[in-house]
Amino acid sequence: MNVLMISPGFPVEQPYFTQGLAKQGAHVIGLGDQHESALPDTAKQALSAYVQVPSFTDDAAVTHQVMSLASKVGIDRIECTWEPFMTLAAKLREKLGLPGMNLEQTIPFRDKEIMKQVLDRHGIRTPRHASTQTKDGVRAAAEEIGYPICVKPIAGAGSADTYRVNDPEELESVLMRLGHVSQVSVEEFIEGDEYTFDTVCVDGEIKFFNMLMYRPRPLNARSLQWISPQTIVIRNVNDEYLESGRRLGQSVLRALNFQTGFTHMEWFHKPDGEAVFGEIAARPPGASTVDLMNLASDIDMFEGWAEAVLHRRFSQPVERKYNSAHIFKRAQGEGRIQRITGLEGLLADFGEHICIVDLLPIGAQRRNWKQTLRSDGMIMFRHPDFGATCEIGDQIGMRLQMYAA
Repeated sequence: MNVLMISPGFPVEQPYFTQGLAKQGAHVIGLGDQHESALPDTAKQALSAYVQVPSFTDDAAVTHQVMSLASKVGIDRIECTWEPFMTLAAKLREKLGLPGMNLEQTIPFRDKEIMKQVLDRHGIRTPRHASTQTKDGVRAAAEEIGYPICVKPIAGAGSADTYRVNDPEELESVLMRLGHVSQVSVEEFIEGDEYTFDTVCVDGEIKFFNMLMYRPRPLNARSLQWISPQTIVIRNVNDEYLESGRRLGQSVLRALNFQTGFTHMEWFHKPDGEAVFGEIAARPPGASTVDLMNLASDIDMFEGWAEAVLHRRFSQPVERKYNSAHIFKRAQGEGRIQRITGLEGLLADFGEHICIVDLLPIGAQRRNWKQTLRSDGMIMFRHPDFGATCEIGDQIGMRLQMYAA
């Protein structure tokens, strides 16, 4: 089977999905906008061929190259696990008459307003919402929905360009920062903890699911530089506390008629126990979350996804052994990393539970924390007990410090 993989080398998880396809027997053809020499070794070794496009922003030119490629070697499937190119993949499938999500099926996963309109028609609880392309439209929506509100891009990913707004004065400040966003969603701000419901499905049936908790909510983590954001994959996914979220996620997948592949849904657990939908994407979660799924059960979800999309099955046994988590660290100061403190003590105290230490080295330029969730480094860890997992995360957050100057 010849599988065209869009952007096989970027972002950081993509090479492992590419590798998963190859492990499952596919001849993987990469389609990317970087030179082949710039691809990570994992991607290079998994590819049977590679086609470079001048830019992914020119749909017509990319389509022409893919059509030419298909006429020469034949393409059986087109896969994409990165949010910005989901629509392109759908258009290419339609053009070539290939299986997988078409454009009509993809749009509700990319447009947050259409997404919520579909779910509203199915009686699923979503935040009160509206979309607009004008500042006056945002103001009008805010008055109708009532403060606090959440303002974010219609087709965004993660918490980029997303703001909580408490009053009209704050709204004016936010509108000045959103000039580069063509269309926004204005939503009721939901108070509560934020979780995910992630799945791998085959022909509409959930074969694997994952639930995780954000500590704190991503919007808070994106707003305050001193926070060290944590993501915790939950071992006891059958906990009664999470039941409303599981039911919600299942209902959302049925309403959107999702068939095969990865999904990543975020939802809120309100203090009164109500589960409220956040948003969903027809792709895996980013920021090394799939690695956390692997660590929680000692499995390979990159290959598990590939098996599902290629062979319509998911054969890996899933034994949930651990809560697994990562914490992202942000350096204090600006410039280059000068020193790192606290790591030796943490390794001495929790070394048996720490799986990966990936911090910027001394001398490296500090990253812009507003532009990358990964910030200046990450530590992954796991523990069978949820409370102990949280404690390890908090200890890392307090004791590990990075300094830039």
